[in-house]
Amino acid sequence: MEPPFGRVLSAMVTPFAEDGSLDLDVAAALARHLVDEGGHDGLVVNGTGGEGPTTTDAEKRELVRAVVEAVGDRASVVAGVGTFDTRHTLELAGQAADAGAHGLLVVTPYYSKPPQRALLEHFTRVADSTPLPVMLYDIPHRAGTEISTATLLELGRHERIVAVKDAKVDLVATTRVVAETGLAYYCGDDAATLPMLAVGGVGVVGTSTHFCGPQTAELVRAHLAGDVGGALALHRRLLPVYTGVFATQGVSMVKGTLRRLGRPVGRVRPPMVEATEEELDTFWRQLDGAGLL
Repeated sequence: MEPPFGRVLSAMVTPFAEDGSLDLDVAAALARHLVDEGGHDGLVVNGTGGEGPTTTDAEKRELVRAVVEAVGDRASVVAGVGTFDTRHTLELAGQAADAGAHGLLVVTPYYSKPPQRALLEHFTRVADSTPLPVMLYDIPHRAGTEISTATLLELGRHERIVAVKDAKVDLVATTRVVAETGLAYYCGDDAATLPMLAVGGVGVVGTSTHFCGPQTAELVRAHLAGDVGGALALHRRLLPVYTGVFATQGVSMVKGTLRRLGRPVGRVRPPMVEATEEELDTFWRQLDGAGLL
């Protein structure tokens, strides 16, 4: 399957200045780094890893515009627009399209735990409202409810619903949905990238990929070329990094590590807190052990 948004994407962190305001210059520089040096052919902005819950609608719009301008046609830019309010999600979808996004990431409405028929209506209304291709985001441990297999099979019939970011990692269900719909499955849990590729996935929307994008791209290429041993060796080498980035919240670990690497991405916004020095030291050793420093 030719992937609609590329093979390796990161849920890019959102840089803030010292006063806590959005830093568009650093965001553009980080986007260029990830695409031109970091092995990415796509970026997700305004996702959870980009602190979308704590950025304003205006900040979201400006961030999409800045990242699109920074990477041009060298990578896909997918804008996170999902909320627990269908009306607000439709508004964000419209402004993302106007800002130049190439696609939309729409998470399951969270906290209120809508039933499956409500999810079907919610995602359909979003897809009906936009000219952009849509990636569904299935992450029940955060949202509170899953997108069921039956609902995914139904949504897969919509011409603009083209992909799923899957952080549920039910490989049996994934196998069925891919086979019966053709939806492009992107792994949403870094450590499960190779297993998901094995059942028909097309790539990853990662967190640790801020640091191991080229190696993850190599893993994907090895798998696609039928080099099972090469892909498995890369998976084993990168596994401590894939899991270690989540020893605390991923955004905190990524921002703290990027600052150590000289990228002034700023601090996280409350209620998030910074990774501790001990947590960062451990992750630093894992990066070093994988040959990434």
